[in-house]
Amino acid sequence: MTDTQTQKEAVCTAIDDHRDDIIELAKAVEEEPELGYKEHATTEKVTAAFETMGLEIERDLAITGARASTDLETSADEFTIAVLGELDALVNWEHPKADPETGACHACGHHAQLANLIGTAYGLSSAGILDRLHGAVEFIAVPAEEYLDLEYRRSLVNDGEIELLGGKQELIKRGYFDHVDCAAMIHADADTPEREILTRSSTNGFIGKFVTYRGQSSHAGAAPEEGVNALNAAMLGMNAVHAQRETFADEDNVRVHPILTKGGEGVNVVPADVRMESYTRAKSIQAVNDANDSVNRALESGAMAVGADISIEDYPGYLPFQTNKTMIEVYEANAVDELGSAAIDTHDPHTTGSTDMGDITQIIPGIHPMIGGFEGTPHTPEFRAVDDEMAYIIPAKLTACMIVDLLADSETKQEIRRQKEQKYSPEDYLTLIREMRRSVSGEYLSD
Repeated sequence: MTDTQTQKEAVCTAIDDHRDDIIELAKAVEEEPELGYKEHATTEKVTAAFETMGLEIERDLAITGARASTDLETSADEFTIAVLGELDALVNWEHPKADPETGACHACGHHAQLANLIGTAYGLSSAGILDRLHGAVEFIAVPAEEYLDLEYRRSLVNDGEIELLGGKQELIKRGYFDHVDCAAMIHADADTPEREILTRSSTNGFIGKFVTYRGQSSHAGAAPEEGVNALNAAMLGMNAVHAQRETFADEDNVRVHPILTKGGEGVNVVPADVRMESYTRAKSIQAVNDANDSVNRALESGAMAVGADISIEDYPGYLPFQTNKTMIEVYEANAVDELGSAAIDTHDPHTTGSTDMGDITQIIPGIHPMIGGFEGTPHTPEFRAVDDEMAYIIPAKLTACMIVDLLADSETKQEIRRQKEQKYSPEDYLTLIREMRRSVSGEYLSD
């Protein structure tokens, strides 16, 4: 038996020894869901687990969040792998585990990501492997992946507490990935209760959008002719967006899905202040920017048509996700050993959702395999874990074993560093997404 194989068996045994701790943490996080940049209790749960492992810990990386390692002063020359887990929940009031006051729930499986994060850390630290690896491993609990609760996040931006709405984006800006060579995390797969894994995929990127239409209020029954109906402007704007859809190329996978967040003050008053939010998603950065220009033009046309004013605030959303083939091949080999080849799906679909793991993979190689053990579609009331072993334990073993393999192979590490050099530097990345922050306005409301 090779030394690497011996280490992997020790890691998996250590994870089994901490099985109850890992599952208990996942369920405790699930029972106390918190939204992005508010995950204080969740951060405490994760750091408490890191403390039992004797790891160095840095807390509150960006309001919340934490990272841990045997030595947080990693040399830039040392090959470093980051294992990531997302702290935040999303809002779905109909989910059976939704917080009754906030509607927050873990309907996207982020509690399982934290099980993977903590389980991997237990495996490598408890087996005494961390100090013997030819490289460093950092365990990072990241805030605010779900792009929501945006008025709160914009208040954080206005107060100077953050610059970027996504947690991984903010951590990139703060330099937490400057020395990292590659990153790994997992995600719950949709409608996959079986012990199966979709290892490869890609995702859309997007720009986030806040839209305000301003009209003139008047009595809706007695004198509507004296008003300028901002709701009508918004409806025309949305219909103009719909008219753009046939112009989007199929291969760009464009998705635009606006919602009204404020439609008026009362049914007997012509609406003068109407608010919308939207994403403009597409498969490539260029396609996102091109589609977004069309969407903004269409939204402005609604204001022009009724003589209202419009302001559009564009914020950088997330960039497209790319699976790294070098890393995923090592992950897949371990997955086949654990689950058998029939359980591993490598067909590499493109999905039209988005994740800020995409931003990470624009600057360093990374993977984001989709894990079985869950029923229901993410973000719906039906979503839930149905197999504790598959949802919480097996992914940690696969992540830990991949790390052992990667750090034992100098040629693979060199190849990953060559691939990293072909990506955006953190500085170029920040320039790119800051260019997505734009304001558009149109003034058609007469005094």
